Amino acid sequence: MPQVQPPQLSARRLLLLYLLFVAICMGLGYPVLNRIDWRGGPGGLSDLQSYARLVTAPPTPDLRQHTQFRVLVPYVARPFYHLALNHSGSWDPVMFGLLVANSLFVAATVTLLLLLVSQHTGSYPIALGAALLYLVNFAVPNLRLYGFIDSGEAFCLMLVLWSLTRERYYLLPLCALLGATAKETFVLFLIVFTATWWFVSRRAQPRPRTQLLWITASWCVAIATLTLLQWSITGVFRSPIRFGLELHGHAGLPHQVLLWLRDRNLWYTFMWLLPLGIPRLSRFPVRWRLATLATCICAFALDAYYGAAPGTMARAQFTLSGPLLSASAAWLLFEPPLSAPKQPNRYHQTGVI
Repeated sequence: MPQVQPPQLSARRLLLLYLLFVAICMGLGYPVLNRIDWRGGPGGLSDLQSYARLVTAPPTPDLRQHTQFRVLVPYVARPFYHLALNHSGSWDPVMFGLLVANSLFVAATVTLLLLLVSQHTGSYPIALGAALLYLVNFAVPNLRLYGFIDSGEAFCLMLVLWSLTRERYYLLPLCALLGATAKETFVLFLIVFTATWWFVSRRAQPRPRTQLLWITASWCVAIATLTLLQWSITGVFRSPIRFGLELHGHAGLPHQVLLWLRDRNLWYTFMWLLPLGIPRLSRFPVRWRLATLATCICAFALDAYYGAAPGTMARAQFTLSGPLLSASAAWLLFEPPLSAPKQPNRYHQTGVI
C-alpha cells in the first residue's frame, strides 16, 4: 500500500464530530425511550433486563448470572438515569441512561475509526464516509443503542486497534482494564487480536520484544480485572478457566450453524456491508485484516461453545469486523473516480493525528 499523507484534523473539529455522532446516536436510539416494554418482554430481553437492573441497583452475588459482570456501560448510565428520574416525562429513565451511555461509546468508536481511516487513506471524505456507514448499519440502532452493552466492548477494542496502529503500546493495559469490565468476551478477543497483530508485524517492528511485553501485560491486566471483578461481586474466587467452562451450552455445533443461517440480525447487519466491504479490503494493512479475521473465527467458536441466542453472533461479528468493513466500503463508495480532475487537498498537512 503506498504511503499517504494523512489529513490533520484539529481538536476542535474532532470534538465537533464527536458531538455530532452523539446526537445522531441519540436520534437513532430514540424508540428505546418510550416504545419498548423491556420490563415485561419475552425471554429474549432477559439480558436487557439484567443490564437495566445494574443501572438502578448493585449486582447480585449470583454465580449463574454472568451478565452482572458487564458493569462498564450500566455504571456509566447511572448518573444519566438519576438525572432523568422524575424529570423525563414519558421517557423511561433507565433506557435514557443506557441510551446516553451507549451513544457516548458508539460516538467515541466512530471518532477513532475516522482517525484511523484518515491515516490509512489520506482522505477525509472516505474517513467521514466510513464513520457514517458504521452509524447507519442495522447493528447500531438495533443491537448497540437498544439497551445492550456491546458498545463498551466495541469502543475498547477500537481503542486497542488505535493504540496498536499508533504504536502506543503502553495504552494497552488501560484498554484491557476497561474492556474486561465491559464484557468477558473482550479478554479472549484481546488476546487473539493482539497476538495475531504482533505475529504478523513483528519482523517489521524496531522493538518487537518491548511490544510483546506490553501486549502480554495487557493480557494479564484483563484476566486479573475480570477475576477481581467477579470476586468483588460474588465473594467467590473463580479462575477464568473455570468461569469459561461453566458457560458451556448444550446446543451442538450443527444447531448453532443452523441458527446463524436463520438469524435475521446477522443477515440485516452484513447483507450490504460484506459485499461492499470485500473489494477494497486488500488496501488495508495485512496485520489489521488478519487480526480481524482471526478474532472473528474466535467469535464463531465461542458462540458454538456457549450456544448463544439469536442476535448474539451478529453483535459480536459487527464489533470485530464492522470497523474494517465500513472503512473498506467507504473507500469503494467515496473514492474519487480516476477521470476526475485532481484538486489540491487542503487537509493534507504535515503531521499525523
